[in-house]
Amino acid sequence: MAYKITDDCISCGACAGTCPVGAISEGENHYEIDADMCVECGACQAGCPAGAIEA
Repeated sequence: MAYKITDDCISCGACAGTCPVGAISEGENHYEIDADMCVECGACQAGCPAGAIEA
């Protein structure tokens, strides 16, 4: 199951820079993870200063 960015996202973009496959992009209200591209490595979760990413 792919990681998901919650509404706690502060739109800093730190997660996008950590994703090795480019699955994270800026959405309408916060950053979003493309579930089809996510390889579930956890790099985004570790790089999120707001703790807004969950499995």
